[in-house]
Amino acid sequence: MSSEVQLSLRDLLMDAQQKGVLSGKLIWDAPMSRYTTWRIGGTAECLYQPLSIEDLQAFFKLLKKDIEVYWLGLGSNLLIRDGGLKGVVICTNGVLNSFNIECDAQTKECLISAQAGLASALFSRKAANESVHGAEFLSGIPGTIGGALAMNAGAFGSETWSFVKNVTMINRQGEKLIRTADDFNIGYRKAELKKIQQEWFVEAEFLFHKDADGLKKSKQEIKQLLAKRAATQPTKQANAGSVFKNPKNDFAARLIESCGLKGLSINDAQVSEKHANFIINKNKAKACDVETLIKKIQETVYQQHQVKLETEVCIIGQAEG
Repeated sequence: MSSEVQLSLRDLLMDAQQKGVLSGKLIWDAPMSRYTTWRIGGTAECLYQPLSIEDLQAFFKLLKKDIEVYWLGLGSNLLIRDGGLKGVVICTNGVLNSFNIECDAQTKECLISAQAGLASALFSRKAANESVHGAEFLSGIPGTIGGALAMNAGAFGSETWSFVKNVTMINRQGEKLIRTADDFNIGYRKAELKKIQQEWFVEAEFLFHKDADGLKKSKQEIKQLLAKRAATQPTKQANAGSVFKNPKNDFAARLIESCGLKGLSINDAQVSEKHANFIINKNKAKACDVETLIKKIQETVYQQHQVKLETEVCIIGQAEG
């Protein structure tokens, strides 16, 4: 995006904010290392935290069609290159995080609505507190509901879209649309619209069931799942979650470990000693270090096993010039 376009965007959005058209938080030249769990990334030209879905609609109605749009939740599952992002980042961390539950006393069926910015782990705890059983797996996903929907995130044998009734999307025109699973190609770590168009998740309705022993069972399962996660994953070190998708009938971590790559480092980016499908930032790793390490892992695994590992993490942005 040219400096002339950037200036007009800045003037447009700041003017809209001053006039009360926008009510969210507008940040210019935002350092993405503060917003990602890898603590890595260049600056974003513009970052916006909408106060509500209505505020987000107003934002999109102002935005020119040639402005690139990115979405950011808790910043996991994401590598932002060192050159940063040209365009606008919509950040839902701390906003768009409502949760509502309605249960049928006879059928015990519970309809849970949650906005895209709600942390998946918090969704899990809130559901458990209402004696709803089945959402425990979300406690093991270090992201938001929006990210879980976009990636069909899963853990411990369950996947997000198994429980979705419908989703609310927003498009470039600021319009809200209700969609169901029939509108998507849903699979392992993906949920893609069948018709290619720019739409993003802002809310979803899920179907779960209340259980007489739900609270006790859920809390026990969440405790066990979190303990297992802490024991097997580098939860106390900067990481972005699983780096690679598991190949069919195999595990990325097994393949990486079998190649002797545990502990391999490129500067401060290192394959975790605890779990081979995690890359940690030991201190001052750059995105280029992580990306180089990812390519090294892919090349080595292919050479030794003839398996092409696909990244689960999303890699976006400009390389440092």
